[in-house]
Amino acid sequence: MTGEFRAGFACFVGRPNAGKSTLMNAIVGQKIAITSNRPQTTRHVIRGVLHRPDAQLILVDTPGLHRPRTLLGERLGDLVRQTWSEVDVIGLCMPADEEVGRGDRFIAAEIAGLKATLVAVVTKADLVSREKLARRLLAVQELGQFADIVPVSAVTGAQLDELTDVLVGHLPPSPRLYPDGMLTDEPEQVLIAELVREAALEGVRDELPHSIAVVVEEMIPEDGLTKIYADVYVERQSQKAIVIGARGSRLKAVGTAARTQIEELLGTRVYLDLHVRVAKDWQRDPRQLRKLGF
Repeated sequence: MTGEFRAGFACFVGRPNAGKSTLMNAIVGQKIAITSNRPQTTRHVIRGVLHRPDAQLILVDTPGLHRPRTLLGERLGDLVRQTWSEVDVIGLCMPADEEVGRGDRFIAAEIAGLKATLVAVVTKADLVSREKLARRLLAVQELGQFADIVPVSAVTGAQLDELTDVLVGHLPPSPRLYPDGMLTDEPEQVLIAELVREAALEGVRDELPHSIAVVVEEMIPEDGLTKIYADVYVERQSQKAIVIGARGSRLKAVGTAARTQIEELLGTRVYLDLHVRVAKDWQRDPRQLRKLGF
């Protein structure tokens, strides 16, 4: 079996803030999934590809699973379950600095019957003592049938290589599935929209995260400069005022933060033009959801 090339798909699951997207970015080595300290941040299935001499690991980042309150929530739930049924390995992420809770048990039960190999990943291991980590690993062991249990820290990089080896070990023998050097198969527009949305999420009130959507309307490359025109959608006029801020200060800060990230992604200078628009109750309106890409 040694020397056989392996390739396949893995995804991280877990309750909000379990460190899934941060872990994925750390493994792939480039910012692909957006990270935020707010639940339900990830809305698209974004794939990051890790290339190794012996394997190709394709990481699928899915929205978190929670009980849906809107049509958008229902669609995201369907998307998650479909992804779970198609991957080779599922890593259930649980933060080391929090007790194993109801949310963890709910997700462990949801994934228990799938054909994928299940691996438990105890994230944020750098935040606890060795004794506490040992207790957490024992609690995780009692949660379900896992092929492996790996403690990691995406921040310090501790055990990341071990986790990658474990994930690769559970992939099927297969030729390469993606060209060398390709880090993600998401269109640039989607990644850019996600980066703008991430910047817009920072520091806004708790009722807003679910209400913000971003659509990149136009990208025009011109002599080492990329002009990007994007619309930030909210559901109500009052939310529009929050996103824009006093005399446009908040929107300006969003643009500056997003532009830095986009320039890093594209490798060119960027002119970013943002407009905030109201799409009334778009999370519950099938027509608006389609228009906004859901």
